[in-house]
Amino acid sequence: QVQLVESGGGLVQAGGSLRLSCTVSGLDFDDYGMAWFRQAAGKEREGISSISWSGTSTYYTDSVKGRFTISRDNAKNTLYLQMNNLKPEDTAMYYCSFIGRDVRDMTPLFPRYWGQGTQVTVSS
Repeated sequence: QVQLVESGGGLVQAGGSLRLSCTVSGLDFDDYGMAWFRQAAGKEREGISSISWSGTSTYYTDSVKGRFTISRDNAKNTLYLQMNNLKPEDTAMYYCSFIGRDVRDMTPLFPRYWGQGTQVTVSS
């Protein structure tokens, strides 16, 4: 059974930082690229950052580039997202999921595999 468990969200003031984690079980974690997605209230889920299976390639959308850093620890089956200089517009539920080989394509590889998400709320 494949499971993704996101954690690390919370309430933070603008300019603050959070570190999200996503722990994966049920699949060979290091076989897959991974991505972070977010969904704000009333909006569609969007991919914001991705990383290759080895961790050597990363990709960021313009909205988070320079502020967020994605990383992974394959020994721990865990994906991370360090979020700095948070802005109110970063407020959303954050999810992780699997992607294909091209980190620029954040189409979910297994659309049925999502965790429960972790809520990030940034106050102004």
